[in-house]
Amino acid sequence: MTSRPSRDELAAAVHLTVPDVTAPGLRVLFSGINPGLWSAATGLHFARPGNRFWPALHRSGLTSRQLDPSEQAELLPLGLGITNVVARASARADELSRAELVAGGEVLRAKVRCLRPAWLAVVGIGAYRSAFASPRAVVGPQEETVGEARVWVLPNPSGLNARWPVPALAEEFARLRDAAGLPDLSRGGVGFPR
Repeated sequence: MTSRPSRDELAAAVHLTVPDVTAPGLRVLFSGINPGLWSAATGLHFARPGNRFWPALHRSGLTSRQLDPSEQAELLPLGLGITNVVARASARADELSRAELVAGGEVLRAKVRCLRPAWLAVVGIGAYRSAFASPRAVVGPQEETVGEARVWVLPNPSGLNARWPVPALAEEFARLRDAAGLPDLSRGGVGFPR
């Protein structure tokens, strides 16, 4: 179970990074906007209580049970991974400059070309619009590809994004699961065939 960072640990986490959970040839590489302070302090993606990434992942059938952020490595055998558009941590994503998002988008493109996932799923429409110079992008599959990877934009699962409750997030994650050809693990599927 993910431990709760102290106030001092959170303050010290500003500008830290969180290691990627990646491998070549994944079915879906999820890209968050950037790590929050809680994630940076723990070294785990989407670690803040109230973030709905892990519940949406499970309810969509991408995992057979709701994983704790400390179990993030269990995504790799399922053909899933996690990175970020911008590596540095901040208290809120809106603290990032447009220039940081654009530069982060270039780094992310290079990472995707190297790792060659089937799908890149950017978690946050605003970050995608800035990082990929696509101001009219909407949630869902995009026309753009990165190398051979198709691109899907997902809503931001932060607890601050009240427009997308967990059931709606899970529905969108499930649409991506279907497009990526992954089994519905909530129905006893066996995971990603390597």
